[in-house]
Amino acid sequence: MCTIPADTAQIIETSLITALEDRGLRKTTARAAVTQRIELAGDAFTAEQLCRELPEVGRATVYRTIRHLVDAGALCKLPILDGAPMYSVARVEHHHHTICSRCGAVGEFRHSTVERVMRSLEKEIDGDIVGHRMEIFITCNQCLAAIAEGESHD
Repeated sequence: MCTIPADTAQIIETSLITALEDRGLRKTTARAAVTQRIELAGDAFTAEQLCRELPEVGRATVYRTIRHLVDAGALCKLPILDGAPMYSVARVEHHHHTICSRCGAVGEFRHSTVERVMRSLEKEIDGDIVGHRMEIFITCNQCLAAIAEGESHD
C-alpha cells in the first residue's frame, strides 16, 4: 500500500468517522484504528490486509466497520477475479475502476463516453436507473513490463 499526504489522510479519516457516526455508531478505539489505517492506505486494500495490520483489533470489528463504511457510501467495494474483494475510499466525484487481474492494483478513471452511454441508457430503459458500477480488468503496465522481462512483480 502506498501512503498519502497527512492533510489528505486527516480529511479522509474525518469523513470515514463522520460516515460511521451518521449511521448511529460511536467512535470507539477499535473503529478509530480501522479508519486511521484506511486513511493511510492511499490505495485499495482487502479486509484481510487490515486484519493483519491491526492485530489489536478484533477481526469481526474490522469486517463490520468495512461493511458499515460500504453501506454508507464511504468505501467502494471492488470485486476481484478469483479473490477476496478489495476496498477503496469513495471519492466525491463519480468514477470507475481498473483492476489488474495479475497483481490486483486498482486505479480510478472517468470518461465522458461512459457518462454519455449512461445518459442514453436512461432514455432507453423502462424504469429509473438508480446506480451503476464499472470495473475494467486489465494487465497493468508494471505487470506488462514484468512479463516482457520474464518476471512477476506481484
